[in-house]
Amino acid sequence: MNNTERIAGETARDFALRVIRDNIVSLDLKPGTLVSENEIAFELGLSRTPVREAIIELSKASIIEIYPQKGSYVSLIDSKMVEESRFLRNVLDSAVIEVACDLASDKDLNEMEENVLLQEFFLSRGENEKIYPLDNDFHKMIYNIAEKRNIYEMRSIMMIHFDRVRTLSVETVKDLKIVSDHRGMYEAIKNHDKEKAVQLVNKHLGRYQFDENAIREQFSEYFK
Repeated sequence: MNNTERIAGETARDFALRVIRDNIVSLDLKPGTLVSENEIAFELGLSRTPVREAIIELSKASIIEIYPQKGSYVSLIDSKMVEESRFLRNVLDSAVIEVACDLASDKDLNEMEENVLLQEFFLSRGENEKIYPLDNDFHKMIYNIAEKRNIYEMRSIMMIHFDRVRTLSVETVKDLKIVSDHRGMYEAIKNHDKEKAVQLVNKHLGRYQFDENAIREQFSEYFK
């Protein structure tokens, strides 16, 4: 499991929740993996209580399944939960990008373009694994521009279902059209074109449906 530094002011529970969540999304904690409270607490330098609280929180969204007397396991990927989380994200992202079209400053646009240029650079070199964190940063920028930072954080747990599929898509699909989607979204925001921006969000978030067969073929053991 990959660990990160604790953020200043972050509670022990939130720290444990963030690290476990990030490892599930990155698939360092693979679907079906046993989640050990003791091991995680030791690695993070925490007591078991905040780790247990984080696991319970993730179980509420069916990310972790808790079996009495057996242990806690990272859930297998459930296509119904993936679709539900994709639907939620589509509704939120569509509304937020419209606001961003009105509020984006020159500084915001410069930062977005730098992000997209890096994505295009790594795509040209075949370094797809470096695109995923940039993808996350790109969408977070849009929420920040729209002044909807709290909504971005609130949706993060439910999005794990969808984000695991995104991670597998980056590993499986060689022709990453998501990068050109990001370029299009940036241009739409820059041109204050709300209709085009929403169209691109719908197209972007629907891509996993086209990728699912390829993903399932390579990682069938990860799915219910």
